[in-house]
Amino acid sequence: MTTSHEQSFYDAVGGHETIAGIIDRFYAGVADDPELRAVYPEDDLGPAAHRLTMFFEQYWGGPKTYSEQRGHPRLGMRHAPFSVTPAMRDRWLGHMHAAIEDADMSAEHTAHFSEYVVRAAHFLVNTFDEEAPHDQAPAFEGLHGPPSQ
Repeated sequence: MTTSHEQSFYDAVGGHETIAGIIDRFYAGVADDPELRAVYPEDDLGPAAHRLTMFFEQYWGGPKTYSEQRGHPRLGMRHAPFSVTPAMRDRWLGHMHAAIEDADMSAEHTAHFSEYVVRAAHFLVNTFDEEAPHDQAPAFEGLHGPPSQ
């Protein structure tokens, strides 16, 4: 997405510094949320934060590092094997909205970013039972874990 013929949304909101700040604040919230934290398989949230930063940077018109390192995002396919419930979606969105609201972006940019994450989060819900099967892998491993082969 571009905000004019010359400037991408990524550049308009402040580039890497803004996106990385949003992701850092988001994962600080995840770290303090035992229910949501439990769905992230890695002990260290740093690698997940790095991957999500790359994803958002690419999505908003910044560097193509995500695709160069991980291939096409394939968000639906990456999440398909995992239970993404409405409750987990809402927890994820709560932390993401708080992080976006804390960013130093215009009201228009904040709204646009928020609209995208809401659409994406709703798209990824694939389990409508609030309790996922106990033998299933964590819900967000598909997005944040190693790329599919």
